[in-house]
Amino acid sequence: MRLDREDAGLAVLTVDAPPLNLYTAAMQAELVDSVGQIEAMRPRALLIRAVGRVVSGGVDVALFDAQPSATAARELFDEMLTIPDRIAALPCPTVFAAHALCLTWAFEIAVACDVLLAAERAKFGLVENVIGLTPTMGGTQRLAARAGVGRAKEFVMTGDRYDAATLERWNVVNQVLPDEGFDDAVLAYARRLAAGPTRAHAATKQVLRHFEHGGVAEANAHVTTIAAELFDTDDLRSAVRSFLTDGPGKATFSGH
Repeated sequence: MRLDREDAGLAVLTVDAPPLNLYTAAMQAELVDSVGQIEAMRPRALLIRAVGRVVSGGVDVALFDAQPSATAARELFDEMLTIPDRIAALPCPTVFAAHALCLTWAFEIAVACDVLLAAERAKFGLVENVIGLTPTMGGTQRLAARAGVGRAKEFVMTGDRYDAATLERWNVVNQVLPDEGFDDAVLAYARRLAAGPTRAHAATKQVLRHFEHGGVAEANAHVTTIAAELFDTDDLRSAVRSFLTDGPGKATFSGH
């Protein structure tokens, strides 16, 4: 696991546990630590990516075999679930890049991110059914939020692998990008978000959390307050002046 921060404020978390980037107790500890570092550094955007021939082949099943009871398993699953939950709660844009096969825990983190970018060759799956388990890191419900309950049931119950084009059609994948040049394309995408009005992006995430909780009515009850608070930011004030002076698209943003 490697965490880097670029000068412009983009944090890049890279999963690198060859050969298959399997989820283990050691990886869990690294992920928890990395998320804590990201929360402390408050980046302007986060890109999560992996290196190797797959994003992840899933979970090392020995981790489940080591659980002596349902109580112990619940404790494990509770900690696992905190990882995507904390990523989803970050007040900055989050991008997940899937360059190849992306199974179980990696997919569950992917759908906790704001934007999921996939290479043409990427495939996705929640395959816990092969050991008689259901996904535990929020993937089922986050998939349902994007694609609907029926699609989530199909995806989880079959345990099939679905290609990037299919999941783009389901509104799970935001964009499918060519295999060639994929890494450069996702970096450019994430850097664009990091250079933008990140305080406004955080506000957008707040509004959508209210929508997810209570629909349009709840979002409407909060949106004016959330938007008005942006008038206390340097970014909005300077961008308005830039628009009036130089026209649209000339403003630069600091994240303040």
